[in-house]
Amino acid sequence: MDVRLLRPDLVAEISADRTVDRGGVWRPPLRFRRLRLDEAVGGVPRFEEGRATAAG
Repeated sequence: MDVRLLRPDLVAEISADRTVDRGGVWRPPLRFRRLRLDEAVGGVPRFEEGRATAAG
């Protein structure tokens, strides 16, 4: 598998469910909701910084 590192420029909102079936597949899959043009990339924690609690 080829890997290409990207520079984050935009923040996107997604919906996800923690449900994983016996084969290790996410059910339902992640879904793109919208771009968050009101959020700066620097204001969003990176994955390795831990989970952030979603508000709302």
